[in-house]
Amino acid sequence: MHIGLIGLGKMGFSMRERLRRGGIDVTGFDCNPNVTDVSSLDELLASVPAPRLIWVMVPAGEITDAVISELAEKLGLDDLVVDGGNSRFTEDQKHAELLASKGIRFVDMGVSGGIWGLQNGYGLMAGGDVVDVARVLPVVDALRPAGDRADSFVHVGAVGAGHYAKMVHNGIEYGLMQSYAEGYELLASKDIVTDMQGTFRAWRKGTVVRSWLLDLVVKALDEDPELASIDGYVEDSGEGRWTVEEAIASAVPAPAITAALFARFASREDSSPSMRMVSALRNQFGGHATRPAR
Repeated sequence: MHIGLIGLGKMGFSMRERLRRGGIDVTGFDCNPNVTDVSSLDELLASVPAPRLIWVMVPAGEITDAVISELAEKLGLDDLVVDGGNSRFTEDQKHAELLASKGIRFVDMGVSGGIWGLQNGYGLMAGGDVVDVARVLPVVDALRPAGDRADSFVHVGAVGAGHYAKMVHNGIEYGLMQSYAEGYELLASKDIVTDMQGTFRAWRKGTVVRSWLLDLVVKALDEDPELASIDGYVEDSGEGRWTVEEAIASAVPAPAITAALFARFASREDSSPSMRMVSALRNQFGGHATRPAR
């Protein structure tokens, strides 16, 4: 199988390598000449056999819109576009309709795994027609972890459902990170606690709060026990806001996710130990930039 991959940033670069290791031929295109396989989108499309499968892995919003619009003009009948970025689910229907008007197929694909995906594999959530999703399964199988497909991939539903599931996933992630971070601050505040790092490490096996995020808490503390090099300023990438907006629109109470989002807003006014931990965790799993301590 031979696919085209547009966008070779923090995730796309590693995805290309994992796909190649999994037996998928990949031609990648990126504006960065140091990582791209071809010099132009036209060259990419010429290299992929028809009917083409083109996976888009670029930032959500205007950049994704521009790429989809250009592909709509350059792809042909029964070519398939997969949007693997973090697009808002409401944009997927627009993109699908634009491409369908040219006879081009579309699947939205939520992708989780951050900068560790090359090593660990990616979790994937697809939205689209069952025939189109089936066509993408060889790529999915190369990207996901070994084991049962159902443990790391789901066809969530129609177009938009994949990105909706990824949005909710990221909202949950906000709440989980905030809980670990607040626990960290509580432990750090008590003078009777003399081994805070050891406490988190001891929770990694046998406890009900064990998780990969907890593993990353331990890793962050091993690298910087006081998180002294990190400022507590924490960005949000959009999906947390969208989750809260959807909760309001659907009258679904989501107090933990909402509070976690608001805590990020508060972090931009003042630094705190808990928000330094949230910043450290975002850097650990996603390679998101931290701000140096002030």
